[in-house]
Amino acid sequence: LGLSGPPGAGKSTFIECFGKMLTERKHKVSVLAVDPSSSTSGGSLLGDKTRMTELSRDMNAYIRPSPTSGTLGGVTRTTNEAILLCEGGGYDVVLVETVGVGQSEFAVADMVDMFILLLPPAGGDELQGIKRGIIEMADLVAINKADGDLVVPARRIQAEYVSAMKLLRKRSKLWRPKV
Repeated sequence: LGLSGPPGAGKSTFIECFGKMLTERKHKVSVLAVDPSSSTSGGSLLGDKTRMTELSRDMNAYIRPSPTSGTLGGVTRTTNEAILLCEGGGYDVVLVETVGVGQSEFAVADMVDMFILLLPPAGGDELQGIKRGIIEMADLVAINKADGDLVVPARRIQAEYVSAMKLLRKRSKLWRPKV
């Protein structure tokens, strides 16, 4: 599964909860988290693993943060090979968290079985959903952080994205993207 979304959408928190649920159901989960690299120093924080404290201690989970090292598209130059290595190593679920910085960060969509776009309740209006790019590549759009005071805005943005998705050309005859 490939996961992307804007900064603050809760990608790492979602992966922590989803990953724990999967390991509790006896799955072996691998997380390939991609962090941006500095164009000045070339360094990267690789901080996604620190947001997944419980999952990182789980014996049935493997978390590998990697820097983009200048590669565009939200992944690293070797993400596809890393996915294959994880599968070969016995991990039956591989989650790839992209850098998640914009509408062109969807190279992972061609590497995975399902591409999920996580959006916060304040993620834009229907016109944002119509924009070409990452939205039309998504197999699933999940509105995250939909609790407390954000329930109403989350339902509104969900309805707007459902409407917007109807205007996009289908990538598959078998699957209709869900919101």
